[in-house]
Amino acid sequence: MSETIVEKLDPLQADVRALIAASDAFYLGLYPPESNHLESADDLTADNVLLVGCRVAGELAASGAARLMHDDGNYVEIKRVFVLEKFRGRGLSQTIMRHLESELGRAGITLFRLETGIRQPEALNLYRKLGYREREPFGAYRPDPLSVFLEKRLAG
Repeated sequence: MSETIVEKLDPLQADVRALIAASDAFYLGLYPPESNHLESADDLTADNVLLVGCRVAGELAASGAARLMHDDGNYVEIKRVFVLEKFRGRGLSQTIMRHLESELGRAGITLFRLETGIRQPEALNLYRKLGYREREPFGAYRPDPLSVFLEKRLAG
């Protein structure tokens, strides 16, 4: 199996922008624009965002971001978890999620939230397997029949 490396990403790098564009196309193929809550590459450069990715044999295969929020209590919102199709089924989303939880948990952050869609059963299964539980919309989100809102509190 090829070596997998998790690293912090610069959202303005060409390969990161290409991965973000691929994720935009994927999500826009599943949901109407009003049900997509995508962060742009420029949004991901903010000081309150940690963007990481997995490289497989040097190729950027997956990404995930965590944005520190204070609009509805203090929490991290998980964003942009995405794996290129040719790399799916290798556990890269789980690797990304565990890395974000570990990094931010060491920084004292214990509450993680996310929004995902009903048309992504693999993502929903992963988040539930990792201990995320359904909750009401948080922050600026409003109820949406295509959205599922999840939350996990780390011990500590």
